[in-house]
Parts: sequence; C-alpha cells; structure tokens
Amino acid sequence: MAKRDYYEIIGVARDASDDDMKKAYRSQAMKLHPDRNPGDAKAEAAFKDLNEAYDALKDPEKRAAYDRFGHAAFEQGGGGGGGFQGNPFGGGGGGFADIFEEMFGGAAGRGGQRGGRPNGRGSDLRTVVEVSLEEAFAGVRKTIRVPTSVACESCSGSGAEGGTANASTCGTCQGQGKVRQQQGFFLIERTCPTCGGAGRTIKNPCKVCQGAGRVQRERTLNVQVPAGVEDGTRIRLTGEGEAGMRGAPAGDLYVDVGVKAHPLFQRDGNNIYVRVPLRMTQAALGAAVEVPSIDGGKQRVTIPAGTQTGDQFRLRGKGFVVLRSAARGDMYVQVSVETPQNLNPKQRELLEAFEAEAVKGGKSSPEHEGFFAKVKEFFDGLGGR
Repeated sequence: MAKRDYYEIIGVARDASDDDMKKAYRSQAMKLHPDRNPGDAKAEAAFKDLNEAYDALKDPEKRAAYDRFGHAAFEQGGGGGGGFQGNPFGGGGGGFADIFEEMFGGAAGRGGQRGGRPNGRGSDLRTVVEVSLEEAFAGVRKTIRVPTSVACESCSGSGAEGGTANASTCGTCQGQGKVRQQQGFFLIERTCPTCGGAGRTIKNPCKVCQGAGRVQRERTLNVQVPAGVEDGTRIRLTGEGEAGMRGAPAGDLYVDVGVKAHPLFQRDGNNIYVRVPLRMTQAALGAAVEVPSIDGGKQRVTIPAGTQTGDQFRLRGKGFVVLRSAARGDMYVQVSVETPQNLNPKQRELLEAFEAEAVKGGKSSPEHEGFFAKVKEFFDGLGGR
C-alpha cells in the first residue's frame, strides 16, 4: 500500500510555515494521543503516522529531501521516514518524546508520567495542589502524595542482584547508551535497544525490580507554596520525579498550584477587591463601615454622603504580597447601593414622603433629573419635524 503524503497526514499545505505546521501537529496529536483514545488501535496507528510525518518535516534538511524525493528519501538503509518501527509508545527516541517536550514542556502526560528518556534519566512528574486565597497570601506548606518510581532498595538502584558487580558494559553500544543508524540521507542516533540507554547489561537481574533498578511506590512530600503565589503557578522540585533506570538521575516534579475562589475577595494581580452592599440611607447620608482584609484584620472605611453604586475606595498596601518581595498591592472597596425591599408600612410612608419632596424640584438626584431633561428635549425635537 502506498504511503500517505506527510503533509496530508499533518493537515497542512506544502508551503506551510514551520509555525503553522507545529500548530497543526499539536492539534492532531492532542486528538490522537493514546491517553485520550485508550484501546483504539486505529487512533494509535494514526498517532504513529503523525509522528513519523512530523519527525521528517520539522527538520529543514529532512523536509527539503522529502520535498525533492518523497518517501524514497528515507527508504535507503531501512526504517521508514523518521525511523518509527514497531511500537511508537515504547522506549527510545523519536517523535513520541517530542510530543511531551513540545506540548507539555517536558512535564508529565497521563497520570503525571511519561516514558523513560534515552539516557535512562527518570521521567518528570506533574501534580496539582489546591490552596485557599488566604494560604496563597501568607504562604503555606502542603503535604502531597505522588505515585512514582523510586530506587530499588534491594539492589541500591543498580538493577543487578548483589550490586553493580553483576553489571557489564553493553556490547551493542559500547557503554554509550546510544546507537547510530543510516536512514536515507541522514544518520539517526537512537537509544540502544539492548541496554535501554543505560550503557550496561546485567547478567543476574535483581529479583525485586527485575533489573530496572526501581520499583513503584507512593511518596509523601512537603511542598512550600510561597506567599504571593498566583493561580496556575508551577513549582519545580528538582530530583523529586521518577527514579532513573539503574542508578541514572531522577527526574523533576512539577507542582501546579490552583487557588480556590473566595466568597468575599476577588484578586487581580496583586490587588484585592471586595464588594460592599450599602443601604440606600447609608449611601445618601454617609456612613462608616468595617470591612475585612486578606491578612485577617479589619479596615474602617468612611463612606461620604451621596456615594453611588460603582464608587470604590482604595486602601494602600492592603492587597496581596508581591511574590518573593516585601511589597504589597492595594485593596479596593467597591460600593453597591441596595434598593430597599419588603418595606413595612412606616418605611413606605417615609419613602413616599421623600419622593413627594423630590418631585417638587429638589436637586437630590441630579443624574436622574439630567437624564429625563434630555429625554424631554429629544421628544420635543421629534415633534418639531
């Protein structure tokens, strides 16, 4: 069966820019990703084809060769374009590793994990921790549990029964962990299939970890969330990710911070906003009200007579702390004037008396009076046509 055109697989024209190709690739990869299509053989095959196509076209030299010779550019020396053979989701390099590097910045895929890296280094992990707005303001230490791989205690992470004495240099890669293969016009470097990138082979594998040098465990870690952290902030814990293969370095742990919504405060950058409903009489006559601040204190705010809905009052230095700084934002008290409801007879009588006085030509509601004066001029103008 003839192979499909690489440009067609990615969904771009032959003259597409690198950015357009990358966007199209990412969009397709997100749809076809195996985590989103578990058990779907058709999606898995399409995902493999997509990576093969992108691996060839993202490289300027490979793309030029493909534009000139088509698939024949990659057929000399075996291994189709991009060299994807067998299971695209197993160990080794190529496009699958690029998916996470490009879409997730090297962070985790499903469940916070991804495949091992060519040099045996442990995978990066990703988790989420939620904090309240008060905790985000003051900073907090959170305990998290992370399912991960840790170094095998039985073999001290070497993967060999009895320690490293049973490990020897890999004869395929001569201890480099990588092998090279000619594919068409290109020399492709890959993870060694014999040692999996470790550079060593084991004669007598550890019975506990079966030679991997690591076992699955749930780790408990303490994470310091700094004061001033914003929703979506990512904290990196170096070396706290998945253990490496056979003593290789561990990956990193990325903690994404989510800040919960607050019933009173809204945050905008380093500023805090609080909405204060006032009775009509308070707004008209003026008042003094106490409002809470994010640090747990109380602030007394003087409301001048004639305050309107939407007016706001600024309290300097009462907002959020600036991340890793002694500076603070401001707090804004936003006023909302509430119209009275469920009036008793006495209240209705008093309001009716007030309205009667207002209608006589007082200046207590200048915006109201100015609006209807313009309305009258508008209709008078229509009558004169």
